[in-house]
Amino acid sequence: MSLHSAEQNKDERSLRVVRGACPHDCPDTCALETLVDEQGRAVRVRGQADHPITRGWLCAKVNRYLDRVYHAGRLLYPLKRVGPKGSGQFARISWDEAIAEITGRWQEIIAQHGAQCILPYSYAGTLGLVQGGVTDSRFWYRMGACRLDRAICGHAAEEAVQLVLGGRLAPSPEMLIQSKLILIWGSNPASTAPHVMPFLREAQRQGARVVVIDPIRTLTARSADQHIQPFPGTDAALALSMMYVMVHEQLHKPAWIAQHVLGWEQLLERIMHYPPAYAARITGLAPETISDLARQYATTTPALLRVTDGINRHTNGGQTVRTLVCLPALTGQYGIAGGGLMYSTSDWLRWDKAAKDHEQERVCPPAPRMVNMNRLGAVLTGEANPPISSLYVYNANPVASSPHASKIVEGLLRDDLFTVVHELFETDTARYADIVLPATSQLEQVDLHKPYGHLALQYNTPAIAPLGEARSNWDVMRALADAMGYQETWLRDDAEAVINEVLLATAARNPVLTDITLERLQSEGTVPLTFPADERVPFANGHFRTPSGKVEIYSEQAAAKGYDPLPNWEPEVETRVGREGLTMAAQAAASDALPLLCPAAHHFVSSSFGNLDVMKAKEQAPTLHIHPRDAEVRGIRSGQLVRISNERGWCHLVARVGEEVRPGVLATTTVWWPRFSPDQRNVNWTTSDRLADFNGGSTFYTNLVTVEAVDESVGCAWEKTS
Repeated sequence: MSLHSAEQNKDERSLRVVRGACPHDCPDTCALETLVDEQGRAVRVRGQADHPITRGWLCAKVNRYLDRVYHAGRLLYPLKRVGPKGSGQFARISWDEAIAEITGRWQEIIAQHGAQCILPYSYAGTLGLVQGGVTDSRFWYRMGACRLDRAICGHAAEEAVQLVLGGRLAPSPEMLIQSKLILIWGSNPASTAPHVMPFLREAQRQGARVVVIDPIRTLTARSADQHIQPFPGTDAALALSMMYVMVHEQLHKPAWIAQHVLGWEQLLERIMHYPPAYAARITGLAPETISDLARQYATTTPALLRVTDGINRHTNGGQTVRTLVCLPALTGQYGIAGGGLMYSTSDWLRWDKAAKDHEQERVCPPAPRMVNMNRLGAVLTGEANPPISSLYVYNANPVASSPHASKIVEGLLRDDLFTVVHELFETDTARYADIVLPATSQLEQVDLHKPYGHLALQYNTPAIAPLGEARSNWDVMRALADAMGYQETWLRDDAEAVINEVLLATAARNPVLTDITLERLQSEGTVPLTFPADERVPFANGHFRTPSGKVEIYSEQAAAKGYDPLPNWEPEVETRVGREGLTMAAQAAASDALPLLCPAAHHFVSSSFGNLDVMKAKEQAPTLHIHPRDAEVRGIRSGQLVRISNERGWCHLVARVGEEVRPGVLATTTVWWPRFSPDQRNVNWTTSDRLADFNGGSTFYTNLVTVEAVDESVGCAWEKTS
């Protein structure tokens, strides 16, 4: 041990260690340990060493979590707007004044227009049972406020998996080690679920082959054994063509299909329309690549398919995921350790809805209208009737992170819209607020976290006192409920009581919570869900949670919702691909629009961490990746400022010419805060608020844009800003 290490260990022995959980929207849900000094200041955050997934290390983002907690820009006191909307001109007020102003305005709105004209807007800026799920429901249901369809991330994919399998029941990442072939399809765990990567590496060391299917050469793709780059939005055509090869070469598993699949004969007829030569014209891949991939997958057991939510953010996203989920059924991979589908672990445990929401209480008005969060701009600018009169934003930054952002800004500028934002920082959204409330960080609040990427619960104990006058989401809800005159105990309980209530109610019907109590969670921090050894492999008993108990390739539920009852490929609404194939010449004209993908950045979680100088420096600039062929025809060089645009809007990005993307495709990582760009806008000025084919999902990746170089004066503006 070095002298420095010995001194560090000595110093750390004098510090208090507090166990917690990462709250950000990542399947890893890491177990944190915060080291706190005698003055009550957090001095270090680290990963819990004995956690089965975290294993003592944190991602590039959360490693710098104290930079976020103690950032000079933290909001510490309630603020009231004193200048024009969007000006960022605020004056400090007290919490009593803020609560009185908010509830007074709301009571006027309810009296004049009804509570349905008050819209809470939130998503996954902070996950957790209390600061997310309960905050999203109890107070708003008691008020009768407008319901929000939180559909911005994985809604289409979630429904697709539910339709085919009846539940999101992925294995824990440890099971990757048992795989012999791993298809990572439209996913980049190196940046978005980094604690998967050690298991992936171990699987490779033990002889597993890793194939990444993605138009972008991601960090994950760089270390794969093979990288296949289909044209965006054509993945379902590729999967159907793989099935064609399996059937024609008799590589599928008829006996398993006969026992466990509903709708095989109907799908078989559709498969016959996708020979590799036809799918090649659609996907932009060589027919041999499609055939070889099909053979690899069909002749290797166990083979695991990893799919995450990026691939569902197209207008054909639901059918895409649904088609992919059928692949393990053709080869009998479901129910095998190291095989099947790795999407989400969410449905191993679902909180008791009545205990979490209290929607069934007689004091709660009937559910009013529902609005889809992807349509926020449209809703604020005329789509809602009657209009939304007040917007309350928390756990979200829609001006930066939501589609068709110019429409959102237009709505936020309405003089008759009363906007409240509860936040840690003055985000681009907070600048348009009438009242801004200071929020706690994860180190300052109680919560319980249910991961969607592994199988252990994590309790978050506050490590430090709230900075300034910051309050947690739930504590603000309690204060608002009191000011509104709501007397129910389930609106006044503290976070520990809320957790205990939901735990007890859920444990009464779900054995995975056997022997898991609030006291045990508080004592141990991390507690694994309770599974018999023979149930840890999803669907090992041959039973699926669909109405038929089988893999439902043909779905009556889908038909009842107006969907195609069978998986299929449909071209995107905005695309250069039709049923006849790619409409791309050997070299595209400079005026041609290209599809723009906007995957997650390595150093941001959506817009979270986007204001930290260290993270901005690592991301360098809001960048547009463009293939050399597409750059040459447009006269674009690396480092040059370019303008991307379509009928929705435009923004400036810095060109990076290279082979990170396939020809005919553009990419930019998200999400840069608009305020840190010289034009005060980001890629979401071009993204669409059109809804996906399933479940009102988002369509960020169905986005055709033109790209052109801009003059040097704009480039100079970027240099000064950066």
